[in-house]
Amino acid sequence: IKVLFKNVMHKILKSRPFSLILFFCRNKSRHGLVGLKNLGNTCFMNSILQCLSNTSGLRDYCLRNGHRTDLNNNCRTEGELMEEFARLMQSLWTSAHNDVISPSDFRSQIQKYAPKFAGCNQQDAQEFLRFLLDGLHNDVNRVTGCPKLSAEDFDHLPDEEKGKQMWNMYLEREDSQVVDLFGGQLRSSLTCTVCGFRSTVFDPFWDLSIPIAQKNLGDVTLKDCLKLFTKEDVLDGEEQPTCNNCKARRKCTKRLSIQKFPQILVLHLKRFSDSNVRASKLSTYVNFPLKELDLREFASESSERPVYNLYAVSNHTGNALGGHYTAYCRNSAHGEWYSYNDCRYQLSLHHVTEHVSLSERQRAAECSQALCWFSPYFDITYFCY
Repeated sequence: IKVLFKNVMHKILKSRPFSLILFFCRNKSRHGLVGLKNLGNTCFMNSILQCLSNTSGLRDYCLRNGHRTDLNNNCRTEGELMEEFARLMQSLWTSAHNDVISPSDFRSQIQKYAPKFAGCNQQDAQEFLRFLLDGLHNDVNRVTGCPKLSAEDFDHLPDEEKGKQMWNMYLEREDSQVVDLFGGQLRSSLTCTVCGFRSTVFDPFWDLSIPIAQKNLGDVTLKDCLKLFTKEDVLDGEEQPTCNNCKARRKCTKRLSIQKFPQILVLHLKRFSDSNVRASKLSTYVNFPLKELDLREFASESSERPVYNLYAVSNHTGNALGGHYTAYCRNSAHGEWYSYNDCRYQLSLHHVTEHVSLSERQRAAECSQALCWFSPYFDITYFCY
């Protein structure tokens, strides 16, 4: 059993990108090692909650009741979702070692905010994360008014200055602890192949869904997937956009880059694909580093040096029709990796290595969907999603 668990840890932490921030301290306490009861196909929820529990910036915000200063009673849930989430985080970090708690009260609140998660149907963990973060953000959004500026007010500015102003305008609408931690900015550049005119659009993001690259030889790496995500695309035929300079539809090239990197980078591997016949799941093995993930080649020109460490993985095993979610998180109290499987958790018997054998790679193909969480290398916190 020990050997099997070691192999499982290796394959999942090598093939599933999912990241959480972990706060490093010298106290070898057992806090945070608490299971969550499965309330009927709620493994997707439990996996995400354990990852967020090990995200220090959000967890500590709840433990010190910092959210109560920011509660916005004018939102749809009147702050009740954030309150229940905070109570759950507090229970996870104050309950006795080996305890199992029920997230039933939290589940009731998230179902009020997002009724699609009612019932006992299997759900997608990434979709749940997006709904949850959106609900938490709305509950503690520090903004009560609306900005007067619009994107058109910055069209005359150079791209770098335009990006800064667009981010500032975004913060005038959306400003919360969630944005502080997860908020990043994408840059999309569209270049006309006829006149050379370039237009640039900046969009905020809280996580990135990236396609899985394919190779005939060698391992597929996380950087291969990011290169596919940011590669230059040609828009032609029916996809031709209108050039603002030519005032006509033209063949253009489009390229994505990351203008502003978030404190916590959440990456989602797009393993599920839809076809006319049925949904399917890509089983390509994806290799990525546990430490010092350097993303400078995907940054806009003036972006800061983005180097991240992995701290958590939300993992799905099964196929496109069904399966089971678990979480692998690096505990912030003593730096050890743990697996969380609903009410059970288990310590990794060995440190996670960065290379696995061919047989383990083949077994890793069983792991389908992954969310990777990364935290800044230069910070004292570690996060992986």
